[in-house]
Amino acid sequence: MAQHLSPVAVAAWTDLLRHLKDAAVSELRGVPRLKKVGQRAYWYDHFRIGDRTLDRYIGEDGEELRARLDRLEALREAEKQSQRERSRLMRILRAEGCLMTDRGSGQVISAMARAGVFRLGGTLVGTQAFRCYEGELGVRIGFDQAAMTDDIDIASFERLSLVLGDQVIEPLAEVFRELRFAPLPSVEGQRVWRWRQGEQQTLVEFLTPCFDGTEGLRDLPALGVSAQSLHYLNFLIAQPIRVPLLYRAGFLIQVPRPERYAIHKLIVADRRRDGPDTLKARKDRAQAEFLIEVLAEERPDELRDAYETAMAQGPSWRGRLAATLARMPDLRKRLAAL
Repeated sequence: MAQHLSPVAVAAWTDLLRHLKDAAVSELRGVPRLKKVGQRAYWYDHFRIGDRTLDRYIGEDGEELRARLDRLEALREAEKQSQRERSRLMRILRAEGCLMTDRGSGQVISAMARAGVFRLGGTLVGTQAFRCYEGELGVRIGFDQAAMTDDIDIASFERLSLVLGDQVIEPLAEVFRELRFAPLPSVEGQRVWRWRQGEQQTLVEFLTPCFDGTEGLRDLPALGVSAQSLHYLNFLIAQPIRVPLLYRAGFLIQVPRPERYAIHKLIVADRRRDGPDTLKARKDRAQAEFLIEVLAEERPDELRDAYETAMAQGPSWRGRLAATLARMPDLRKRLAAL
């Protein structure tokens, strides 16, 4: 049985998220401008630098974002007080024993946040994202599920990266160089999708969904990097959510929806069941089991929808899920009972 966070911790986490979303709007330099691309609409910060006019991506149009843009001037005036409040909320979360991001990971992820990676559609995946579900779901995540890895994985849709027409504020190659990361060679020459930090052996990888038979490298123009394409990843990063990164005074990042993360872990656990990734498969199953047990009680409708969506994708998806759930009969019954 999962242990829930205290009401104080849940309130502090929720308030921190609100302040970070407000701060993202208060930092606009110019006038918000709406652009339509096909059936979707996106907001941009329209401003001038010298003789150049720039449009910096803010986010996809929606009621929540429009409400904040309507309060832009008030948010700008309140930003200094908001900074102090974010620091206070982080102190509360530390005192409540919430999972904090370690210094090494925090430096890297926050640097990417400042560069605009998450604003431009990047989604943090893997165990680093899993740790963020403690606040999102209001439950404590134990060491066995949240043990840190040295990997930081960022996923993004190739098409979204093309559509946005914007780029990170600072080239990520320079960001990583300042943090003493070195690019790792790839089989495709100059295309780089991985960086490693020598001191702590931290590995940063960029990923993107694969929609054909070959899981090759793709370019993500908005982020200025290449990415390894993977099957099943489109399911994971569809409709991501924004959460606080619990580091320093908090940073606004993007992670998968917890129900999609859980079901995706069941799928990839089967891909990793043999060979050198066997230990990763065990961790995949453990994280999936933890989330499914919580979501079945707290958000059964969302969990059922995610499971049914994955099952409807085709025989290979159903086969992966069935193979993993054959090892976890109790979890299979739990999903069947939704």
